[in-house]
Amino acid sequence: MDIRQFRYFLAIAEEGQISRAAKKLHMAQPPLSQQLQLMEQELGVTLVERKRNGKKLELTEAGKILYKKARNMLEIFEDSIQEVKETGEGLKGTLSIGVVRSCVSYLPEKMDTFNKLYPSVSFKLTGGDPYEISELLERREIELALVHPPLEMKGLVQIDLGKEPYVFVFPKDWPAAAGKHAMAFKEIEDTPLLLIRRIMGQGIYEQIIHECERLHINPRIICECPDVNILLSLVASGLGASIVPKTSILPLLSEQVKVVEITDSTLYSDTALVWSEERYLSQAARRFIEMF
Repeated sequence: MDIRQFRYFLAIAEEGQISRAAKKLHMAQPPLSQQLQLMEQELGVTLVERKRNGKKLELTEAGKILYKKARNMLEIFEDSIQEVKETGEGLKGTLSIGVVRSCVSYLPEKMDTFNKLYPSVSFKLTGGDPYEISELLERREIELALVHPPLEMKGLVQIDLGKEPYVFVFPKDWPAAAGKHAMAFKEIEDTPLLLIRRIMGQGIYEQIIHECERLHINPRIICECPDVNILLSLVASGLGASIVPKTSILPLLSEQVKVVEITDSTLYSDTALVWSEERYLSQAARRFIEMF
């Protein structure tokens, strides 16, 4: 077996279908099926089997072992190639960063400075929920990530970027917030709320619920969503209010909503720059980390 076949097998294992794997690899389905058969013949074992519905492939025990070993070997191979290439090329290429949308405000100034220092490096940004970002890190589709901890992934290195308070966010013309720059939690008890909630794991939503319990408040939640920009757009449209980290409100949206400080809450949000300690980081990634 060779590196090329490892790539084929990993694509089949991750996509769960020959057709989808072939599309991902930009090749026809019959040659990929043939390569799978050749691998199984060479190893003398069955690597995948069809599930009962016949549509999705599932790894056998032998397949699971090969997947783990092949993935590790491919990662080492790719890291080695990247490291060798960078010794002679200098700082250029693409730096891939994942970002939870409520952390976007940390990026513009750093990206602008970085671009002036290293004009041959471009950025590829991917937004998502913390769960989605951790998946991208594990699949090595991004090198760095800006998130609100905790992130349910082992082997992470992180730089803490500080704490920030939560704020109430109301539709611009709501009478309840007119003339106010600060409010107590109790004042929003009957207000329809739109809250950020992760796809998986604990986060902002659970913090807010715990705070409501501490203050003996029964919140009226009408919507949950993992995307802060969608929530704030709905707030701007007049649907309801929200509770978010202060820096998650971008300048464009801040003109469309009313932001009010919370007077009686201990709620705050952590933000961190994280990466996997198990992978080789490009020179561009290391230079970007130094800026924090």
